[in-house]
Amino acid sequence: MENNNEPRRRGKGGRPTKIDTVSHPVMVRFTDVEYARFMTLFEQSGVTAKAIFIKARIFNDTFRVIKTDRGTLEYVAKLTQFHAQFRAVGTNYNQVVKELHTHFSEKKVLALLYKLEKITAELAAIGQQIIALSEDFKQRW
Repeated sequence: MENNNEPRRRGKGGRPTKIDTVSHPVMVRFTDVEYARFMTLFEQSGVTAKAIFIKARIFNDTFRVIKTDRGTLEYVAKLTQFHAQFRAVGTNYNQVVKELHTHFSEKKVLALLYKLEKITAELAAIGQQIIALSEDFKQRW
C-alpha cells in the first residue's frame, strides 16, 4: 500500500538543459542611417538571424557576402530558354526532313531543303554569336 502522507516524486519535465546557456543579453540601438547600413550588410551576408550576424562581426568570425546581379540572372535564364528552343528546332528539323522525303517528289524536296539549309545557316550564325557573347561574359565575370 502506498502512504498518502509522502509526496510523490516526479521526474523533471521539459527539454534537457543546455550545458552552455546563453544568459547575457546585450541591447544595441541604431540611428536610422546606421540601421539602414546594418540591414544592408545583414542582407548581403546571407545569415539567417541578426544575432548570429552581430556575433560574427563582434568576434571577427568570417562570413560570406553573397551578391546577386539581376542582369546576370536574367541572362542565364534567357540563355537556358534559348538552348531549350534550339534543341526543339533540331528535333523539328529532323522530323521535317523525314516528312519531306515521304510526301513530296525529289525535285520539290530539293527545293524545300535548299530553303531550309539557308535558314539553318542563319541559325548557326546566331548560335556562334551567342557563344561569342557567352565567352565574353565569362571573361568579364
